[in-house]
Amino acid sequence: MLAWQEIDTVLLDMDGTLIDLHFDNYFWQRLVPERWGQERGMPLDDARRELEPVFAAVAGTLNWYCTDYWSEQLGLDILALKHEIADKVRWRADSRPFLDALRQSGRQLFLFTNAHPDSLALKIQRTALDQYLDGLYSTHEFGTSKEHQACWQALHQRLQFDPARTLFIDDSQRILLAARQFGLAHLLGILNPDSQQPHQQFVGIPAISDYGVLIPEVLAHPRAKPML
Repeated sequence: MLAWQEIDTVLLDMDGTLIDLHFDNYFWQRLVPERWGQERGMPLDDARRELEPVFAAVAGTLNWYCTDYWSEQLGLDILALKHEIADKVRWRADSRPFLDALRQSGRQLFLFTNAHPDSLALKIQRTALDQYLDGLYSTHEFGTSKEHQACWQALHQRLQFDPARTLFIDDSQRILLAARQFGLAHLLGILNPDSQQPHQQFVGIPAISDYGVLIPEVLAHPRAKPML
């Protein structure tokens, strides 16, 4: 599926890729409309319908991922609500063995997430994911989201990775296509970002549901290019 002998650097999304997306889906599809609706005496289904166009209006932009933006727009303390359900933050069951194998193979590992730094800090607090990676980058540092080429240009300027020898793993087809447009040669989608939802589909991009299938090949092909 992947030419590991040609991969020196691995860029990884967070939510749905390393961490179970159930936390975020529950938060945005249940908790936020529930609390927003309660303040307006509105049933959950009605609140969801009211919020759908509000969410859709900024989908794919940095505001969609910004806790400060939604706190202001919705009149809710978004970060406080996330902490209320922090017990739902969980690793994907297959993530840590895969990260261990990648590190053992000598590859550079970087988190590249659209999550707001506040959300990232919460996930680190609950999972200690930073201990598995060589660096963690939120797109909020760059002022635009992964859906946009300027973001990839900014990350490349920061890390100086070789796009031809870099693998990017994400659960979003749209974001993976943006990475391909930038020139990343190796892409991988995640079929089951939310452990409690049906699998999704990808078109023209290889995708998996269990990192375990990759581990033997990762270990069989350690990083060829020495780290500087």
